[in-house]
Amino acid sequence: MTVREYEEKDLHAMTAIWNEVVEEGVAFPQEDYLNEETGREFFASQTYCGVVEEDGTVYGLYILHPNNVGRCGHICNASYAVSSSRRGRHMGEQLVKDCLLQAKRLGFGVMQFNAVVENNVHARHLYERLGFVQLGTIPGGFRMKDGHYENICPYYHEL
Repeated sequence: MTVREYEEKDLHAMTAIWNEVVEEGVAFPQEDYLNEETGREFFASQTYCGVVEEDGTVYGLYILHPNNVGRCGHICNASYAVSSSRRGRHMGEQLVKDCLLQAKRLGFGVMQFNAVVENNVHARHLYERLGFVQLGTIPGGFRMKDGHYENICPYYHEL
């Protein structure tokens, strides 16, 4: 398993993995799917994108970008996606660890997650194990695909 910066050749797999998470409707706030053109633009607009591959196939990715501007521009944000066919194999953990290193290398001082869905216990346990601190809970902050609302838990990690 290798984590590296994405390349043009990875875009098809990245878009498919991203769209899979959007389709599930339980983690990302986005509701629109990416196509070849919008995927290329979306991933190119990020400060950094990493992928995890195994045997030459991309199975996961992350995006890293500022969470805010100006006086809060030292705070970054990230999102992670792993193909459902490879979940449970610690690929997400490798993505988060690499993302933390890249964020620090790029000069960010804090990583903040704005909307971790409360019932996403696997992600929450991973973040806490890696040193993220929960800031609180926002009741009903995330609309699930079926229309009901779940709480969200913001997290941060000093880099």
